[in-house]
Amino acid sequence: MSETTTSTTELTSQYSTQVAGDLERNLKEQERVQGEIEALQAQLSALQQDQTVLVNIQQALGGPAAPVQPEAEAVAAVPAPRKRKTSARPAASKQARAAKSSAPARKRAAKKTAVASPAAPSPSTKLVDLVRQHLTELHEPRSAAEIAASLEQQHPEREFKAKIVRLTLEGLVAKNQAQRTKQGRSVFYTTPETAEAAQRDEAAEEQPA
Repeated sequence: MSETTTSTTELTSQYSTQVAGDLERNLKEQERVQGEIEALQAQLSALQQDQTVLVNIQQALGGPAAPVQPEAEAVAAVPAPRKRKTSARPAASKQARAAKSSAPARKRAAKKTAVASPAAPSPSTKLVDLVRQHLTELHEPRSAAEIAASLEQQHPEREFKAKIVRLTLEGLVAKNQAQRTKQGRSVFYTTPETAEAAQRDEAAEEQPA
């Protein structure tokens, strides 16, 4: 009887040691995978920021609008383990029924949203067009930061960075659609017509009466 008890105790101890080792390896593997996921998420975030800057620069240079890519799914999403075919069919049928039942609700919600929300300005308007139009409405030179601030007030649904607006203005200057003037270290922009009118006024003031 004592030998049987001793054997059982040794076997239990061996299993406990093996389970503890497996658990430790499992936790280390989880930490490794989590670290890779976080690194991939950081890389994805950096790529998305670069894409936004490049699209704004492309619009500033008057290029075609880049197609908007759908947001990538979260990298941390882990695929579910495979299931047997017998259990997959009922799950698929349940999902199909749920999709059919939720489709009319989504359509009704979309109709309500379309009726309730007023027509907003199209966000697809190119930045270069907005800047050019804003310049025509100015009566005196403005800096890139001032123009960016004015555009944000007029279009709160969009973001206007002074650096991107400055690149857009420089592109218009290169096309003779805007004129650059310097006052000390500051740079101001206006349309060529406004600049010519200001020069004529200054010349008229300098002439003797």
